[in-house]
Order: sequence, then C-alpha cells, then structure tokens
Amino acid sequence: MTGSLEEVGVVAAAVLAAGTVLLPSARAQALAMAGALVLTPALLIAHIWDTPQVDSIRDRPLLAAAGAAVALAVLAGAAILVDRRPTVFPVAALAVLPFRVPVESGGTTANLLIPLYFVVAAGALAFIVPRLRGRREERPPAPGRLEWLLLGLVALYALQASYSDGFDRALEQVVFFYVPFALLFVLLVRIEWTRRLAVICLGVLAGLALLFCAIGFVEYQTRTLLLNPEVIASNQFQSYFRVNSLFFDPNIFGRFLVVVILALAARMLWTESRRVVLVCALGLLVLMGGLVLTLSQSSLAALLAGLAILAALRWSTLWTAAVVAAGAVVAVGAVLAFPGALRLKLDSQESIKKATSGRGDLIAGGYRLWERRPVLGWGSGAFERQYRRQEKVSGERAITASHTIPITVAAEQGAVGLLAYLAVLVAALWRLLSGARASAVRAAIAAAFVALVVHTWVYAAFLEDPLTWALLGIGTAVALRPVEERAPATRA
Repeated sequence: MTGSLEEVGVVAAAVLAAGTVLLPSARAQALAMAGALVLTPALLIAHIWDTPQVDSIRDRPLLAAAGAAVALAVLAGAAILVDRRPTVFPVAALAVLPFRVPVESGGTTANLLIPLYFVVAAGALAFIVPRLRGRREERPPAPGRLEWLLLGLVALYALQASYSDGFDRALEQVVFFYVPFALLFVLLVRIEWTRRLAVICLGVLAGLALLFCAIGFVEYQTRTLLLNPEVIASNQFQSYFRVNSLFFDPNIFGRFLVVVILALAARMLWTESRRVVLVCALGLLVLMGGLVLTLSQSSLAALLAGLAILAALRWSTLWTAAVVAAGAVVAVGAVLAFPGALRLKLDSQESIKKATSGRGDLIAGGYRLWERRPVLGWGSGAFERQYRRQEKVSGERAITASHTIPITVAAEQGAVGLLAYLAVLVAALWRLLSGARASAVRAAIAAAFVALVVHTWVYAAFLEDPLTWALLGIGTAVALRPVEERAPATRA
C-alpha cells in the first residue's frame, strides 16, 4: 500500500469511528462499526507488511490460519455472551483496562491493550450482528456537542497526519487508540447503568488497585521491579525507589490509582452507611500507600484536583475555591521563601530542569515549534522528529511528546487543533459536572475526569488513554439515564 493510500485509510478509519457515534440509526452505526473493525487491522497489516513479524506468519500460513480460526471462535463465543448479558461488557472492559502487552511492530516495541481490544471487539460484534440482521433497530441516543467535538477532533487528527513527517506515529495513534476507544465509548453509552452495576464495577477496579498495590509493596520491599528496564536503571542511580507494579510507568500506575481513590472517596462521601465508610477508608489507606511509593508528582497533583472537585460537589464550591486559592498562595510563598529546603535554585536553569524532570525543556521546545507554524502545526505525530531536528537533541533521549498535552497539540496541530481540544474539554466538563451533586457515580466520574486532565497537563496521553473514553462514555450514559441513588443527608 502506498503512502497516499495509507493516508486515505487513516482518514477513512477515523470517519468510520465517528459514524459509530454520530449516524442517526442503529443499523447505520453498526455498518460503520463493522467497517472500522475491518479497516483498522487491514491498515496495520499493510503498514507492517515487510516486517519480520509478518514474514514469520507468511512462512507458516497453516499455523497462522489455525491461530486466527481459534481466536475468531473465542471472539464469537464472547460476543454471544455479551449479546445475552450486556452488563458483562462494562465489567469486563474495566477489568482489562490496565493490562498492556509488549508487542514489536515496525522495529519498535509498543505496550498495547490487547485484552481491551478483544473485549471491545466482542462488544462490537454483539452490537453489529443483531442490528444488521434486523433483530434490533432501536433509536440511538442523539449525539450532543461533546460527541461532535470529540469525534471531530479525531477526524481532524487523521486529516492533519497527511502533511506530517511523523505519519507512522499518527497511524499508530489512530489504529491502536482512537478507533477502538471510540467503539468503547459508544458501547458504554448504550449500557443501562444501575446502582448494582456501578458498585460491581467499583469493586472490580478497587480489587485490581489493591492487587497492583500489593505487587508494588513487594517491589519496594525487595527493591526489584517486574517491568520496564528504563525505570529499573533509573532506580539504580537515584537515592529513591519508584514502583510501577504491573504498569510500564510509575506515572501511569499512579494515574490509575488516583481514579480508583476518587471513586472510593465519592462512594464514602455520598453514603450514610458506616460499614461502607469503614471499608472505603481502609481501601483508601492502602491505595494511598501505593500512590506514595510511585513518587509520581503528576499523580499527586491530579489527586488534589480531583479531591477539590469532590469537595465542591459535596459541600460548597465557594469555600472549596477559597481553600484551593489559599493553598496555592501558601505553596508559592514556601517555594519563594525557602527554595533551599526544596533543593531548588530559582536562578539556576539546571536546578529547575532537574526539579521538573526535564519537562521544562520539552515545553519550551514545543512552544518554539508552535511559534514557527502557529495555525496548522507540523502535523499529527510530528512532535518527536521536529523537536529533535530543531532543538538538535540526540536520538538517545526518549521523546514522543512534550509531557504537556496542550503544548503537544499546539505544536502538532496548531491553533486549529488546540481550539478543538479546548472545545472538547469545555463540552466534557459541562456534561460531567452538570447535575453531578445528586449522584455519587456522576461525582466520581467528574472528579476522575478532572484529575485525568490535570495529569495530562504534566505528563501525557489524553485521548490515547482508554480511561478518558471510559469516563466520558459512562458519564454520558448516566447523564442520559441517571442511576437511582439515595441522596445522603446534608453534612456540616
């Protein structure tokens, strides 16, 4: 497949993903979903056709065909189960959400969400087959501003890949993240969420988080990590030790823990049951211990933002804003008055660089990239190559983004992409926060989404994280069909 055909294919995949959400009938959405399921793997196979992985498949066609047949049979069985018991899908999707599998593609190793792709494919088949056969033709939820802006941002990203010298990365973003996560979004929106289902999902996430923390405690005690050679090497040369459990990055581990902590906190704040409060408090104690061992500054900042949202929703927006402002003033004053206590020299670029883990250089370089092409940017996926070229950075340093999503978007997609990104944030916050006071589920989702956005401002991965799409999908579903809950009595 030539480069131009790949570019057309990427745009087509993004359009089909948008169609699964925006088309007016369930049958049309099913057709778009089927097209996305076929086109996405075809694009990937065409892109890596000459790699050793494909050569090994061509060398053993019978074995490859047998493996494909077994996989399709298992997938069909899972789709039948989801069709008969729709609530299995959200539980399974959340259960596999954190698990990534290292896969070599095009000479590089990517940590892919293979289990999640399988669950999404099973849910998609369970959605497609009955509607194409005419067994179900219900009216889909009418898309609002959020859906149009969100899928419009995906389509814009695909279009802006056409003039990027980082097209390979843009293709991977669309194939591995945007298309499957858009399917995840539309499938979660269609679920009839009940209080029981929400509690089950919270239990699954809390159980996983406790398991991951237990692994992290063992790592800290034994001073050994299971994954990621880069973090292992870093721990050997630092005075501190960071754990990452079964995640490839302590910051991603911390992000997951923050989401679960906020969900448990919301459950505790919106209940009158002392037993529930006690169980949640014990869980929070363990998860906070795991979060501390990640030493993830971005995760701690995200947690504070999420807790502020919960406080504003549960008690008073005005008082919460006042406390946050006072805390910010105290923090800035402490940095200015006692920089030595924090081992920070405000007049030293090297000290600031060390304190920000090198993010300052990435942000400054990303801003300079934006200045050179302010309207349309350098193209989707182009940040790494353009940054290396213009900042004269060697290939030894891992650079894929600015670690600040607005800067990355501005550098790659210019003002057009940045405005689209900001519009998505406004629409998402409007939907998730409106009416969230009356529901623990909605409050937890709103707080977790705000925390995730803050985390992306000091780390990376917004639409590339399935948590974003899961929170938006569940948040949209419960906004359209609120979960019946007993409101707690007003507390002082």
